[in-house]
Amino acid sequence: MIINILLLLFGFVLLIGGAEYLVRGASSIAARLNISPLVIGLTIVAFGTSAPELTVNVLAALRGSTDLAISNVVGSNIANILLVLGVAAIITPLKVKSNTVWKEIPFALLGAVMILILGNDALLDNTGFNAITRTDGLALLSLLVIFLYYIYGLVKSEKSPETEDVKEYSLWISIGLFIGGLIGLVVGGQFLVNSAVSIATSLGISEALIGVSIIAFGTSLPELATTVVAVRKGQRDVAIGNVVGSNIFNIFWILGITSTIAPIPFSSAINADVLVGIGASLLLFVFMFTGRRHGVNRKEGIAFFALYIVYIVYVIMRG
Repeated sequence: MIINILLLLFGFVLLIGGAEYLVRGASSIAARLNISPLVIGLTIVAFGTSAPELTVNVLAALRGSTDLAISNVVGSNIANILLVLGVAAIITPLKVKSNTVWKEIPFALLGAVMILILGNDALLDNTGFNAITRTDGLALLSLLVIFLYYIYGLVKSEKSPETEDVKEYSLWISIGLFIGGLIGLVVGGQFLVNSAVSIATSLGISEALIGVSIIAFGTSLPELATTVVAVRKGQRDVAIGNVVGSNIFNIFWILGITSTIAPIPFSSAINADVLVGIGASLLLFVFMFTGRRHGVNRKEGIAFFALYIVYIVYVIMRG
């Protein structure tokens, strides 16, 4: 138990350090290539910080731990909005770009709704089982291609603002910082998740509970660390783009790849968590038009954080 706790702390240190270097490298690359930090956040940083979820899900699919694969994605997306954005907004109010309000956030909401639709075959099609099949996975990957095409349009039309305070390094140093940070995030995430699972297993906690709570929280720590570092540096486009982009990648890329590797049986018990994810995405969209327009203020951040605590308490009581 003591060794697992030490590994947990070591993983947390790696996550914070990795987030620091990842943001530095990604922001420097964006500045050198004259690409908006928002675009970098929605693609490279979001994909990089989703690497722990991808690793966990692929391993879960190969080992037949299907409850873990679904609950990890759903739980991580809930944590990204309620916990990560909540903490970031508490630190400093967040300003969101118009594209994020009208395109990226609704796309993330669409992904959450699609999990509900694709996973409930018995309810919607009167079949004898629920599963996210290989054809469902290919459909999710196809929608990811559409999102990437949209990002390509952003790259062509949106340039980094001249007032953006980003420290530039040489291209090779920037790439090295980014890769080193990504390695720190992935390795740190694995140390943290593996040690947390060992601790939870020794306490007799179920796989589904581990998936939506400990593993989801652990694999969301890269997003939390990266977002907090970005906010503290004043790079709010990276912060918002990272969270929204990560949710999109979690569903359309990670869940798409996982179900393509092996069809994922879908337990109807996870519907409650899926609905929480849909509600969190919808609430984020609503917050864009309340209080500080196109932004998340501290009060809304506190509300997000409080809702996450309530959700975790509910999950634990549910068992």
